Amino acid sequence: MDESLLRRIAEALERLSPAAPTTPGLEGADAFVWYPAPPALAPVAKVSRVPLGLLQGVERQKEILLENTSRFARGLPANNAMLWGARGMGKSSLVKAVHAQVNEASPGSLALIEIHREDIRTLPALLNILRPQPRRCLILCDDLSFEKEDADYKALKSVLDGGIEGRPDNVLFYATSNRRHLMPRDMIDNERSTAINPGEAVEEKVSLSDRFGIWLGFHNGSQEQFFAMIDGYAAAYKLPISTEELHAAAVEWSITRGGRSGRVAWQFIQDIAGQLGVALHS
Repeated sequence: MDESLLRRIAEALERLSPAAPTTPGLEGADAFVWYPAPPALAPVAKVSRVPLGLLQGVERQKEILLENTSRFARGLPANNAMLWGARGMGKSSLVKAVHAQVNEASPGSLALIEIHREDIRTLPALLNILRPQPRRCLILCDDLSFEKEDADYKALKSVLDGGIEGRPDNVLFYATSNRRHLMPRDMIDNERSTAINPGEAVEEKVSLSDRFGIWLGFHNGSQEQFFAMIDGYAAAYKLPISTEELHAAAVEWSITRGGRSGRVAWQFIQDIAGQLGVALHS
């Protein structure tokens, strides 16, 4: 057969064959977002975060999470953590701020990887990619919860504790949730009422939260804590307004918003800074 014809056939077959899969790496950034199909770790050039010192009303939570994360970054034993409680009280902000603080002390030591709630079933695949990586990795799943007939919790349960391979030594898992047990109360009650052995049926799901070594609760803030948040932001961004005026406007804002959370405080600061003509830079 003609040599040029053989070469053309070989080239055509090469074009038709699928490209060899590539293993996502952790180069070029300190934070990534996990996309499972096709597998990719998309680098995040700039993480949306606030400095750790500006998170007020959660001093004990800051201390515990920073200590746990710092130990992990140094190669020491550390626990998976669940941050649960009131909306807008800084759960995910605390994780991102702690990650930044740890990397400031030891640049590049810790990669933050966000996995979306709907991709939690692909967590084992992500761990297989991270397992051989030399870099230590902190996986964050924000707003994690499970609904009735949702079996994705089994993938997380296996990864946290019961899998045959276990969690890689270079990976830590943090989750935030508005639910302490990651499932709604009516789901717990329904499991009890319909199961042959109600205790065992509920225990399988509730035990998922027990697999987090650290539980940190976040509760609705008092007015004193709300003022501390506002004052911290105002000082950090040098807002030209008296404390009396600031607090009066903050009270009015919190009433219209129906709460005094960290999120409400930050929304207020953005509004008042806009009125004062001050640009906010992270």
